Amino acid sequence: MKNAPLIYGAMVGIILVNSATAQTVFTGDTKLACEAILCLSSGQRPAQCAPSIARYFSISSRRLADTIQGRVNFLALCPAANVDPTMKSLVNAIANGAGQCDAAALNSQLMTRSTGEGQAGYSISNLMPSNCLAYNTHAYTADLQKTAVVYVGVPERHGFWADKATYALALAEYNARIAREDADRELASQGGGG
Repeated sequence: MKNAPLIYGAMVGIILVNSATAQTVFTGDTKLACEAILCLSSGQRPAQCAPSIARYFSISSRRLADTIQGRVNFLALCPAANVDPTMKSLVNAIANGAGQCDAAALNSQLMTRSTGEGQAGYSISNLMPSNCLAYNTHAYTADLQKTAVVYVGVPERHGFWADKATYALALAEYNARIAREDADRELASQGGGG
């Protein structure tokens, strides 16, 4: 998005202005927390993001709620995390959404097995969870919309979530599968389905 550099500039400014002095250089987990906020707010993650993202995702507990709270606590180490309500909501959106809102995660989380009328199968909901909506549409994650996921097809015909970058290919494959299934059904209804 055209606004992405402005958002990142504003966030960096908030981090610098709200530190003890503008000349403070963060180290350790404070540095990693600030970097993680910046990196997880963007759809593009350069190699420099690897240490902070690795540290963020290394926070894991048996219960999801404990994992999320641990990640919130980690991100809160960055002085900018508590500057204003918008930054606090960003930290919560990241903790509740980052790593849980990509295509693979959504396809896994939103899949339900179903049986009925002689057909066993599954469907994947096309309704994005509220935590993913909050993460993808936050004022400071506008750049994520470039790389966010999109739904391909319809749940009743085994639709699924795909990355925007692969949407055209995923849609073409989905439409080809639907055409084959429709042709097979038509053939079977005419008594030629063997």
